[in-house]
Formats: sequence, C-alpha cells, structure tokens
Amino acid sequence: MKIAVGGDHAGFPMKAPVVEFLRSLGHEVTDYGTDSEEPVDFPDIAQKVTSAIRSGEAERGVLVRGTGVGAAIAGNKVPGIRAALTHDTHSAHQGVEHDDVNLACIGAWIIGIEVAKEVLEAFVNAEFSTDPDFRRRVDKLAEMERKYAEELVAARRA
Repeated sequence: MKIAVGGDHAGFPMKAPVVEFLRSLGHEVTDYGTDSEEPVDFPDIAQKVTSAIRSGEAERGVLVRGTGVGAAIAGNKVPGIRAALTHDTHSAHQGVEHDDVNLACIGAWIIGIEVAKEVLEAFVNAEFSTDPDFRRRVDKLAEMERKYAEELVAARRA
C-alpha cells in the first residue's frame, strides 16, 4: 500500500519510527515532513498528506501530532478525506471497516511508539466492508460534502 505520512514539530520524534515501521511491513511510504522540532503550522503538513490521498499518490495517510486532534480536524476539512483519531486498535480497524477512514491521526503525546505500531498495523490491514449499510452511510458522508460545497459556492456568488 502507498501511504503518505506527515507530522508537525510535536509529532516529529515519533514520525521517523512510524515511517520505518510502515516500511518494515512492506508499504511504500512517502514522508511529507516536518523534518525537525522547529515549529510548523500543522495545516500545511495536513494539506500535503491529504493532497497525496486525493490525487491517488497514496491510498491512505497518517498524521502524527501532539494529540492528533488538530490533525483529524484538518483532515476532515478536505473533501474525500475521512480522518479519525486512532489511539487504539479497535478504532483503527473499525474506522476503516465501517467508515472507510483513509487518514489515521495519532497523538505522540498520548500513545507511545509500541501502541502506535499496533494501531497502524490494524489501520493498514483493515478493509472497507462490503456491507451495504456501511457503504450507504459513507455515501451519505460524501453527499454532505457535496451539499456544503455547493452552499459555499452559492454564498460566494451572492
């Protein structure tokens, strides 16, 4: 699987081990930064990772921040991205299976690297369910995105 990974200065210490771990599982990983503990604005990194997913350069993404909360907020601002805060294996795999999550957001201040590895393994090994109920619900999420995008365009024209 092709995976886009990024993190801000708070997630930087965990990002390299995350990249290394995903590669050890056989995945093709692209690191979108940051490359130091110098402060950066996390939305800039989130935009790079989500753009890779939207363009098809990556099938899924991982954002590593202090808590992961801002990463999930940023990811969910982007049409086609379904980001989830994933600090446990159940949320990681069920998020993919039931909600077609394509962006895992991890808080380096919240979980350690060993738990992060378990979470990421659950995330990358999960597949979106073929259950029509889950598919219908994710389709409704996409419809919500379209609706609000249309409203935004209409408001800008007014």
